[in-house]
Amino acid sequence: MLFRSTIIRCADWFGISLIVTGEGAADPYGPKTVQSSMGSVARVQVVQTDLENYLQEWKEATVYAAVLDGQPVGKLGKKSNGILLIGNESKGISPSLLKSVPVQKITIPRKGRAESLNAAVATGILLSHLI
Repeated sequence: MLFRSTIIRCADWFGISLIVTGEGAADPYGPKTVQSSMGSVARVQVVQTDLENYLQEWKEATVYAAVLDGQPVGKLGKKSNGILLIGNESKGISPSLLKSVPVQKITIPRKGRAESLNAAVATGILLSHLI
């Protein structure tokens, strides 16, 4: 679960204080995650909940969904608030979740031939463009 600690560290780096994960996600407070987060786990709250219900509660916030067919993130400019939705590395964001709330689809333009990016790497790149 090192990718999770990387996402926690990225959130800490960019001043994000809350990460919300879906139910059944790996334990963010496992020994390896805590150690590899380099202290960020103490500064970033991680909550597990039903994401569809959570997103329904935040109707005033723009939800930016990281997908392959979205608008290039570099064209958005900096944002002062919003929710960044990152999917599972192998399956992406679940179709039901994408349909449950309005989302603005964004992507990292691909220049090479790799099929996808690691979720933590994508999170860092997206945050660097948005914040």
